[in-house]
Amino acid sequence: MPAANPEQICRLFQQYMAEGDIESLLGLYDADAVFLTQSREEKRGKEQLREQLAPLASARAAFRFRIKQIVQSGDIALMHTEWNVSSPDPMSVYAIEVRLCDRGSTPAARWYMALAHRRSLYRGEKLRSTGAI
Repeated sequence: MPAANPEQICRLFQQYMAEGDIESLLGLYDADAVFLTQSREEKRGKEQLREQLAPLASARAAFRFRIKQIVQSGDIALMHTEWNVSSPDPMSVYAIEVRLCDRGSTPAARWYMALAHRRSLYRGEKLRSTGAI
C-alpha cells in the first residue's frame, strides 16, 4: 500500500516492521534513497538499506514514533520524528527525513523516504547537531 501523505510513511513503516515484511518496508523508500547510520556511514539504495533493516524486520522490532514537526512545500516534506524501539535492542532515535511525492501519471500521490539521518538518544543526553545534513 503506498503512503498517501508523509505522516502515513511512519505508520506503514511501523506496520511492516511488526509484520516482518522487508519488501514492503523497502517499498517505502525511493530507489536512490540515502540512509546515514549512527556511525555517519552512508547507505545508498535499497540493497544497502536492506542490510540495515532486515535484522530488525526479522526480529519484528516494535517501533513507536512521535512526529515532532513536518515542513512541507509541494511535493517535498522534511520530517522530524522520534522513534522508540522496544525490541530486539531498546533504543530511542531522533530522525530527520526527507520525503518526496511521486504523482506519476496517476492523480494519486505516492510518498517515499528519500534521505534519512537517525541518531540514537540515550537517557540524559542532549540532542546536538552532527552536521551530517
